[in-house]
Parts: sequence; C-alpha cells; structure tokens
Amino acid sequence: MESLLFIEDDDGIRLALSLALEDEGYSVREAANGTDGLAAFDQGGIDLVLLDLRLPDMSGFEVCRALRSKSIVPIIIITAQTDTVDMVAGLEAGADDYVTKPVVPKELAARIRSLLRRVHLHDSSPTAQASMFGDVELRRQQGIVLKAGNEINLTKTEFRLLCEFADHAGAVLSRDQLLERVWGYEYLGDSRLVDAHVRRLRMKIEDHPDDPQLIVTVRGVGYRLIA
Repeated sequence: MESLLFIEDDDGIRLALSLALEDEGYSVREAANGTDGLAAFDQGGIDLVLLDLRLPDMSGFEVCRALRSKSIVPIIIITAQTDTVDMVAGLEAGADDYVTKPVVPKELAARIRSLLRRVHLHDSSPTAQASMFGDVELRRQQGIVLKAGNEINLTKTEFRLLCEFADHAGAVLSRDQLLERVWGYEYLGDSRLVDAHVRRLRMKIEDHPDDPQLIVTVRGVGYRLIA
C-alpha cells in the first residue's frame, strides 16, 4: 500500500480528503502544519506528499523547498483557484503538480495515480545508453545526470522531462506533447506546468539559465533540445 503525507491545516478538508484517498487504497498520514509535516516525512516511508500552501506556522513554499532539499518524492501542491502566482511559485519551489480548491477527490486521486505510475515506470525502465549534450551527461541506467562531471539533483519529473528531450534531440516538442508524455493525458491544456519545470531544469543544467543554449524556446510552439 502506497503511503501519502497530507499537510493541511483545515481539519475538515484534511479529514474528508484523507478518507476519500483511503477509499482509493492509499495509506494517509496527516499533519496540520509545516513543522509536524516535515517531522512526519522524516519518519520515512512516504511515497507522495500533498501540500497546502497556506499553513499556520510556515509557508507551504518553505515546506516544499525543505522537502526538495532532502528528497525527490513527488509533491502535489494545493492552492486557491485564483492564486496563479502562488501556483507557479509552488511549482518553481519544487512541486511536481498542483490542484485547486475546492479539491475534487476523484480528480486528485487520478493525479496521484498518474504521478506514482510514472515514478514506477522510471524506476523499472530498461537500461539505455548515456546521452551527452554540451557538458551534460544523462545516465538513464543509473538514473543520474552529470554536469561537467558533477552529479546534479533532479526530481523524477525533471528527470523524465530531460529524458523526453533527449529522446527527441533537435526536434521541437510542443507543450501539449510534453504534458501528455511526462504528466499524462489528464493534464492536457495547462502549459504553465511545463513552463515552470523547464525553468527549473534550465536552472540546473544551463550555464546561463536566462540565455539557454541547451533547451531553447521555440516561440509559439514549445521547446527544443540542442544536442
């Protein structure tokens, strides 16, 4: 049984969604604030984190960054429907996906399944040769990426995104194609998810992220990896 950590200060929301997710077959640990959430995560055994951005003791962004500093576990942030800025900031803090309030349990469960399925597909993927572009080396068999010989820390979503670019080096990939292949069919139509992850990936693999030479933007279409 896969274990979820749900960090949410609203008791009613936390209880209702926890029960719904347990009905979907997940084990759910709960935390009402960021401090307790980080402590619960440190106990180990968490497969995915659900994180509200509005917490009483510390911001969800701080919690997200703290989790990312120690783990590549998938993170889904929960934000108010109108908080576009918060949503983008949460993704750039390290989250893999987001849902908006009021949360629809079936939609949330579908997103969790999709993220966990892709994690398992990556973990069990067959061996493949290393790929080189610039001073970046992608070693799929080991699940690592090196820049100038030094290992860099990518989340599993960032790793899958880089693999997708490497599989189609030189070709233009639209945002919809990347959404379908990296996140799943449920996410078609939300290009902000792709843009935020490309920005994060550039911060880690580009010498000058504001003037990218590896993953370049094709205006009005998507992105292309220069091999």
